[in-house]
Amino acid sequence: MDGNKQALEILGEVKKAVVGKDDVLAKVLLAILARGHILLEDIPGVGKTTMALAFSKALSLKYNRVQFTPDVMPSDITGFSIYNKATGAMEYQPGAVLCNLFLADELNRATSRTQSALLEAMEEGQVTVDGVSHPVPQPFLVIATQNPAGASGTQLLPDSQMDRFMIRLSIGYPAPADELDMVRRKQGGNPLDQVRQVLDLAGLAALREQADRVYVSDEVLDYIIRLVNATRSHPMIVQGASPRASLALTAMAKAAALVLGRDYVNPEDVSMVFADVVAHRLILSPRAEASGGFDLSEILRQVQPPKIG
Repeated sequence: MDGNKQALEILGEVKKAVVGKDDVLAKVLLAILARGHILLEDIPGVGKTTMALAFSKALSLKYNRVQFTPDVMPSDITGFSIYNKATGAMEYQPGAVLCNLFLADELNRATSRTQSALLEAMEEGQVTVDGVSHPVPQPFLVIATQNPAGASGTQLLPDSQMDRFMIRLSIGYPAPADELDMVRRKQGGNPLDQVRQVLDLAGLAALREQADRVYVSDEVLDYIIRLVNATRSHPMIVQGASPRASLALTAMAKAAALVLGRDYVNPEDVSMVFADVVAHRLILSPRAEASGGFDLSEILRQVQPPKIG
């Protein structure tokens, strides 16, 4: 089965559990194929956990979830060493992050020290406990949720941690018709029970490799760099997107091309995911903050895409 058909089948299974959020589900899948981590910024109860569970079932991912609160310790995430009297040695006890899909629920309620415990796993694919490094299982991805800034008990994630997330998305409230459909489905049992496995771990690894092989021309690469650089010189933006954003935008565009049935990236693939990849990496000027934010479509209008073909 080719990558396009596999992707559509995965989305079809996840949609059994998450109703009316097709665009969000598609971009989550793109980030998974692009080997990225996902930040969901939303109010409680809109289906973030359900969505993560549905993807874990469709992709046969070992799943762990931690509800982050101020008393969660770094060792709860990374694991710890304990003395074994029988052997006379310290033995490593794996933490919650040793899985394929780690759901960090309400990450911005935890202390900075606990938040930072995730960084090594997200960036380097390992955790270090008592000087010994332990690789996380592969594939590995983090889906983290945070409540909107200003909610009770929250604090902003630091810029360095925000930059580790490939995309930031918001699920939002369902439309009334979708909410009615969701309630009806729930009357027949848990919709998650209907989600079936589409790929095993080897299959997901192969699909990711297909995304890696998607061709990106020099003209499209130049377009990506011009878009990212435009965030660094705009008067409404104090701190623009990092070079990590350029890499993430390229990977997401390649995944988008694969899902759309192509083996090459066109400028529309880039513009489709630009805002989701870049917005959370920016620090806006006080003027932009006071006016309610900055619309990245302005940069898409200013930066001319290349003419392909």
